[in-house]
Amino acid sequence: MGSAPPLSLRLGSESLSALDEIARRRGVSRAEAARQAIAETAERERLRSGLAAEVRRLMANDAYVREAREVTGLMQQLRGSV
Repeated sequence: MGSAPPLSLRLGSESLSALDEIARRRGVSRAEAARQAIAETAERERLRSGLAAEVRRLMANDAYVREAREVTGLMQQLRGSV
């Protein structure tokens, strides 16, 4: 598989400063810093999506919700907030 075609984008001054800071801190080129930032953002989005799906699954489980509420009540009692 060959290389992907080049991508060109226009950054505002704030974004360019942020990209320069990432590149400087990591000791990489702007292009590499942009590639890394894109890959890291995509991974965070995948993780968030997975977590959101897990929360939806758990919230649909009445036994889990009941137990979670019981645990929350016990924790509040231990803190003396009830």
